Amino acid sequence: MIRPIFSRQAVGWLAVFGSAFCFYLATVIIRWGQPHVDVATSFYVFARFLLGFCVVCITMLIGGHRLAPRRYHFLLGRTVANTIAVFCFYKAIDVGTLAEANILNMTYPLFVALFSWFLLRHQRDFFALIIVVVAFVGVWLILSPGLMNIGWGNLWGLGSGVTAAVAMIYLNLSRRHHDSQTILFFMFGIGMVVIYALFREAIFWPDRTQMLFLLSCSVAGVLGQYLLTYGYLFVTAVEGSIISSSRILLAALLGPLLVGDPGLGLAGWCGALLIFMANSALALRRSRARPL
Repeated sequence: MIRPIFSRQAVGWLAVFGSAFCFYLATVIIRWGQPHVDVATSFYVFARFLLGFCVVCITMLIGGHRLAPRRYHFLLGRTVANTIAVFCFYKAIDVGTLAEANILNMTYPLFVALFSWFLLRHQRDFFALIIVVVAFVGVWLILSPGLMNIGWGNLWGLGSGVTAAVAMIYLNLSRRHHDSQTILFFMFGIGMVVIYALFREAIFWPDRTQMLFLLSCSVAGVLGQYLLTYGYLFVTAVEGSIISSSRILLAALLGPLLVGDPGLGLAGWCGALLIFMANSALALRRSRARPL
């Protein structure tokens, strides 16, 4: 009997890590495009949602899947929060450094724990709150170590972390009533319409070079979403959360190499490692508690 080269768990690990890399690659492509094309942040967000909506529709048609919406307020909450989070994240990349944008975006597990403390009294966890406090020391080190000078890029990045946390809470609530395809259909579809309605003047028919950057960024983002979904079939939530947080280390290591961003420095590295360890600790803590 021939044994498979990779176990199912190893395939899951690779898929989740691949998703983290794809999400990071999407941000690198935006930065690579800045010297060559004049494309607004909103256009990148619109293109990502448009491609995601097309992919979801095609997979639903092939699989004969039907929409089954039940709790529209959960779907709408997830969609609005996710749309704001993606826009803030891409805006942070546009005006700040790649490393700081990705690291601050990955603070969303900390805000999930913090919001849960206030919103879900029966799930209050003092140890998790201590982890969050320690992690926010890391956030401060990223924002302004020794200086009270916080740039717009950092504020956009932190905003993406806050709104992504709200989106994750709504996702957990929505999963109790909806399948993944229904959630993605509404998330991509309504998100696309909202971005177009708000930023219509920034969206146009792109030329060949603009199309190349828009499409490649969107493919990386949507592929990351599907790799993450596939990977979670074979790994535990703890493993998935820790591997997903590796984007923090990827951003800190590769930013200076790929896009010429300045390095984080000692304080920034300490902050990045504190956030990574806090995310890992919270994932381990959640594995012993009831899910949201």
